[in-house]
Amino acid sequence: MTALLTTNLGATTLLGRGKVRDLYAVPYAGQDALLLVATDRISAFDHVLGTGIPGKGKILTQISLFWFDLLSHLVPNHLITADVAQFPAALQPYANQLEGRSMLVKRAAMFPVECVARGYLAGSGWKEYQTSGTVCGIPLPAGLLDGSRLPEPVFTPATKSQDGAHDENISFADTEALVGAADASQLRRLTLAIYRKAAEHAESRGLILADTKFEFGRTAEGIILADEVLTPDSSRFWEGAAWKPGGAQPSFDKQFVRDYLEAIRWNKQAPAPALPDEVVAQTQTKYLEAFRRLTGRDLNL
Repeated sequence: MTALLTTNLGATTLLGRGKVRDLYAVPYAGQDALLLVATDRISAFDHVLGTGIPGKGKILTQISLFWFDLLSHLVPNHLITADVAQFPAALQPYANQLEGRSMLVKRAAMFPVECVARGYLAGSGWKEYQTSGTVCGIPLPAGLLDGSRLPEPVFTPATKSQDGAHDENISFADTEALVGAADASQLRRLTLAIYRKAAEHAESRGLILADTKFEFGRTAEGIILADEVLTPDSSRFWEGAAWKPGGAQPSFDKQFVRDYLEAIRWNKQAPAPALPDEVVAQTQTKYLEAFRRLTGRDLNL
C-alpha cells in the first residue's frame, strides 16, 4: 500500500495544505462548502516528514466520523457527508483519492483558539506545572507527577499557530480577550462536556484520554465542532491497564516516530528525514489499534 502524500483534484480550488489535510473549496447544494482530505502525511516536532504512513488519513477520518456521531447530542458539527458518491460530479473522477479519507463540510468562521481539555498532567502542561504549579494559570495541587490524573478536567486553551510554529498555551482571560467573554465561556463548557463524554467512552474501551484539543467555528446556526476530533493526532490516548504516573505512558500515537527521530539525533530543522519501513509499520499498527479499540470495528485499508 502506497502512502498518499499530496492530493490533486484537477480544477477544484485548493485553499491550502496543512501538515496532514488538504483543503478545497467546493460548491454544494447552493452553499459554499469545504472539502477536507486527510492525507497520509505525518509530522513530528512541527515538521512534515519525508515519509508518510499508508492509510493514516483514512484511519483519522474514520475515527473523527465515529466521534461526530457519538457526540452529536452534545454539539452540532460541520459534517455534510463523507459519502463520496454524494460529492459533486466534478469530484467523482477523483473518488479513488477521496474514498474513506475525505469529508464535505460546512464553512464556518473559526475561533482563533485551540480548545484543549486536560484530565491528566502531560506534555506542555507538565512542563508548566514543574515551573509554576499551574497549567495555563490554573493552580493545581502540589506533588503531582508526569501522568498524574487531575482532580477534575481543566480547560487550557492555546493560540493557533499560523506559520507552523508550535501553539502557545494561554489563560482563560486571554481567551476572553480574543473571542469575548460569552463565547469563551461557551467554548469552555463545550470542550469540557465533550472531553468528559469521550473520556467515559475511552475508559469503557480500556483507554485513558489524557488530553485532547478541539476546534470550533460559528455558522448562522451557532457554534459547531469542526476539523478532526479525538484522533491520535489531536489527543493523547493511553493504555489504561499500563497507566503509572511518574513518566511517559504507553500511548496510541506517533511515539515510534518521535523516538526514532530522537535516536538519530535529528536537529529538528528542515528538511525532515525519511522513516525506515519498520517505524512506518509500527506507527500504522498503533493507529489501526486506536481505531479498533475506540470503535470496536476493524478497518480495511
